[in-house]
Amino acid sequence: MALARLEAVSSVHLVADSTCDIPEAQAARLGLAIVPLKVIIGEEVFADGVDIDPATLYSRMRTSNVVPRTSQPTPAEFEAAFCRVGVEGNSIVCTTISSGMSGTHGSAAAARAALPFQDIRLIDTRTVGPGHQQVVEALLASAAAGAGTAELEQRAAGIRSTQRLVFTVESLEYLRRGGRIGGARALLGSMLNIKPILEVREGTVQPLDRVRTFPRALDRLLEELQASTAEWAGRAEVLVTHADMADAATEIARRAGEIVGEAVRLIDVGPVIGCHGGPGAIGLSFYKP
Repeated sequence: MALARLEAVSSVHLVADSTCDIPEAQAARLGLAIVPLKVIIGEEVFADGVDIDPATLYSRMRTSNVVPRTSQPTPAEFEAAFCRVGVEGNSIVCTTISSGMSGTHGSAAAARAALPFQDIRLIDTRTVGPGHQQVVEALLASAAAGAGTAELEQRAAGIRSTQRLVFTVESLEYLRRGGRIGGARALLGSMLNIKPILEVREGTVQPLDRVRTFPRALDRLLEELQASTAEWAGRAEVLVTHADMADAATEIARRAGEIVGEAVRLIDVGPVIGCHGGPGAIGLSFYKP
């Protein structure tokens, strides 16, 4: 799905945190307000997608022993965004990374509580990265077509009911360091010469399978897409994402396109998510349209 511009005639303003991995300049063109999380490397603090890009992050991760950290936006930062886009009193719909992975949703909720006279709807996407981006782009399209807040909430819930995000990483070490490994923690003791297949399920990272080689891991991602599309009469909205693995991800996008019968977009894993998955990650997010 191509990202749709939110026209000025819409009665709803859209806000998202930066884990939707839509670059700030592109978001501005689309009429989408982004509230960035932070990437922290040693004593340096960067606004996700503003002061640091994926290529810079992965280069530093591959050459430095300093482990990057992340932090959520403050309630004040969400409140400022809500006040800015809602200055004319229009309703606001705000999407966030899964509350099971970050306190970002809680910060947005605190900001909403501080603005009791503003109509602010919060959507916990229960996903991240490409999954979050798919929700945002669907809401942009619906809002541009005139949908109101209730319709946008229903649209997000509909996507969430079938959406899957499956991915693999070259190493679980970055997830372990960042504390975002969820139920996949059980794999840590048996990861020698094993490549994990992981899934964002119920809002957290969970183990799905394990295989011997990285090429086989990529095949397994596509098998999951194939299985789901078989249930959905061959239809799926698909987005492929990668962390410093452009060549392999391009091939996965091509093969995914063959499964669904149309071109599949490829995006970068943003800096915040990249801190936790590390370079060498590839994922597919898909849902029944």
